[in-house]
Amino acid sequence: MRVGLVCPYAWDVPGGVQAHVRDLADALIALGHEVSVLAPADIPDSDAESTDLPPYVVPAGRAVPVPFNGAVARLAFGPVTKSRVRRWVRDGEFDVLHVHEPTVPSLSLLACWGATGPIVATFHMSNRSRALGAAHGVLQPFLEKISARIAVSEPARRTLVEHLGGDPVLIPNGVAMARFARAAPLPGWPGEGGAVGFLGRFDEPRKGFDLLVAAMEQLIDARPGLRLLVAGPGDTDAALAAMSPGLRERVTMLGLVSEAEKERMLRSVDLYVAPNTGGESFGIILTESMAAGTPVVASDIDAFRRVLEDGACGALFPVGNADALAATVADLLDDPARRAILSGEATRAVARYDWAQVAADVVAVYETVTAGTGGVVEDTRTQRFARLVGLSSSS
Repeated sequence: MRVGLVCPYAWDVPGGVQAHVRDLADALIALGHEVSVLAPADIPDSDAESTDLPPYVVPAGRAVPVPFNGAVARLAFGPVTKSRVRRWVRDGEFDVLHVHEPTVPSLSLLACWGATGPIVATFHMSNRSRALGAAHGVLQPFLEKISARIAVSEPARRTLVEHLGGDPVLIPNGVAMARFARAAPLPGWPGEGGAVGFLGRFDEPRKGFDLLVAAMEQLIDARPGLRLLVAGPGDTDAALAAMSPGLRERVTMLGLVSEAEKERMLRSVDLYVAPNTGGESFGIILTESMAAGTPVVASDIDAFRRVLEDGACGALFPVGNADALAATVADLLDDPARRAILSGEATRAVARYDWAQVAADVVAVYETVTAGTGGVVEDTRTQRFARLVGLSSSS
């Protein structure tokens, strides 16, 4: 099957959607499908071969930063981008076009406009947005062209149903379990004094890094060997300046990391902490930590609670409570047996998110929409999609 994947966010900026599209492309290729990915990238088409882009990625032009969904997203739009999207759709002759976040003003929306064949759309966002509801009338002509809708989580599914209607099938984000499980820790980590990890945009308030810093400040006096390993984009100098001198000397800032470096980072700590305050539809970093065998401490938001099975696969603490976070981290650092139990439960639970299974479920949706039967294809992999909607252009 020839599949066209569309990523609305800049390929060279780390993010959950970008990682999802990349790993899905790799998994589909491993299953024998032919894949092309269209994504914003800050290079002209003529220079594509001289970059580090995977061979299946087609750059759609320069992305621009736009405030969106409580953060700053790098999107691509405008006449030149529209022309590139239409050309890619036309020349690709895809059996199925799979767009991600088609309500975002970027490539996926443009691809829906120019496509004529079957379209599958994956929705990642979980924020309840008045703007999204208000834009329903504008988006409707695009949404009517979608043949099937996927939500990566129950919060994302609920947001889609409440604001745009429909009843999407639920297929979670995937994780490449084998890669994380076999990664080697960074030299000298985690050490004997305990190590805590954080990955994300540490200067984005909803990621909760300030909360983790406040918790670590409570722990360092009684734990002279405790260290914090941080990866992700942000103003490193400002982040370090906001810490006490005692904590600052315990922190290692890796900055932006590659996928291989992320895998090693997650294997280098005793605990991974996700102190996010909201706005998360799934929490892919949790499943990646689980795949790495690293116990997770996470805020008790709906998306994280679901991934961690209400605390069976990781420790939860009340959202925004630095004291509770500090106490939870301290208890787990002092209890290696409990950490081992959580790691084992996490390994069991995360197996259902392995990309081999997730990609097979996505392919089952592709087969449904390309069959032209107006119903679910009779196949054991597709019978779970009884709630699948959008099997005609009027969905």
